[in-house]
Amino acid sequence: MRSLGLIFLCILFSGCQGQQTVQEKINGVSFVATRDAVGPEHLGPVEKLYANYAAIMPFAFIRSVDEPTVIFNRERQWFGETEEGVKQYTKELHSKGIKVMLKPQIWIRNGEFTGEFKPNTEAQWLALEKSYADFILTFAKVAQESKVDIFCIGTELHRFVENRPEYWHNLVTQVKQLYKGKLTYAANWDEYTKTPFWKDLDYIGIDGYFPLSEEKSPKKEDLVKGWQKWKDQMQKLHVALDKPILFTEFGYRSMDYTAKKPWLVDRNQENVNLDAQALALQVVFDELWKEEWFAGGFIWKWFPHHNEVRGKENNRFTPQNKPAEETIRQHYKNQLENQG
Repeated sequence: MRSLGLIFLCILFSGCQGQQTVQEKINGVSFVATRDAVGPEHLGPVEKLYANYAAIMPFAFIRSVDEPTVIFNRERQWFGETEEGVKQYTKELHSKGIKVMLKPQIWIRNGEFTGEFKPNTEAQWLALEKSYADFILTFAKVAQESKVDIFCIGTELHRFVENRPEYWHNLVTQVKQLYKGKLTYAANWDEYTKTPFWKDLDYIGIDGYFPLSEEKSPKKEDLVKGWQKWKDQMQKLHVALDKPILFTEFGYRSMDYTAKKPWLVDRNQENVNLDAQALALQVVFDELWKEEWFAGGFIWKWFPHHNEVRGKENNRFTPQNKPAEETIRQHYKNQLENQG
């Protein structure tokens, strides 16, 4: 009887422990770089959002396919995009208890989509590969020195990955020699099933701009229905690779048809639709955050000068000073309380 009692107590204790241990979700923001150092006045709104992660995004630049060299860490760049700036941003965020994903990214002149960027000659490929490795390995060192929590080795570079897969396997190996934390890659929503090196990383990273609805102002049931096939696809990849899914970016513009082509970054004049943005975010929280295979994500995007961000009259991605900000706050707060 005594043995049975001890077994019962152990089972009961294990059950209680299981109930108390809730997997921490990444409740993040994509923290935009500025010309200046950041301080408490810039991070206060992030704290009030109950975000536990911020993505820092130092951009590098490519002039054209004929000049594919990656240009980065130059004096003419904004402070937040330099090595020094990344270190300062990380230090300040960590001081507030906010973890960091370092996510170096590429900007191609005239806004050409990075996913379609593809050199024409072997010499161009080699120039791109050498300079991109310099870019990523430079910030991998910064990530290690600054104790960054997650490092992202690239963002939406489908043609580069597709045409030079061995280069990427080697790049991951080189990064791991410098940086000892968690690794991911930010694949576009229509790219991630073809990425060949997920087994070498810790997270399957997706920029989650999945099309959900053709409606001008979609209802909740439209958005829920729209998510089902994408959820199934992500879960199957998770099961196949035994890796958690992380939204390295996600968000919706505050405009009509926000869930039709959520990836649009153009200057269209679609009517401002604040409710559609807030609802679309609420549904992604409801549908994905409850899944054990889903690690969380980073809202696109958050500007440090919070009070200067135009809210209700603009149709861009930022949720700041819009109803969507409160939607995020309530969700992130609930997550914090449940995990506590």
